[in-house]
Amino acid sequence: MSFPKKGKYFPGKDGTPSGREPPDGMNYAAEIAAALHRALDSTRAGAKTAAGWTGADERTAKNWFSGRYGPCGKHLVALARNSDEVLNAFLALAGRPDLVASAKLATAEQAISELLSAVRSLNGKAK
Repeated sequence: MSFPKKGKYFPGKDGTPSGREPPDGMNYAAEIAAALHRALDSTRAGAKTAAGWTGADERTAKNWFSGRYGPCGKHLVALARNSDEVLNAFLALAGRPDLVASAKLATAEQAISELLSAVRSLNGKAK
């Protein structure tokens, strides 16, 4: 094995720079694409919605949906702000399943609170 002429990483077994492989075989772009497909339709409307959320070009959003590229930092933040699926995918990629569980718990608490408010308003009208 020879030393690289440029860069900070030694070549890995398959020729890619070592230290750059995603953890546990996860592929960032593919995971975000799967989350976008779960959160939005995989049609043109889904790409338009993601582009609207982020301010990115529609072609860029289509590349995210295809898994060809992943969103940059500011676009990832905007997607996670608008989509629980993207937020959960990001937390899973970061190796933080505890935060995924707490985010789901917060969503469940909010839904229960809204349901209780609706039931209380119905009970108040029935009397």
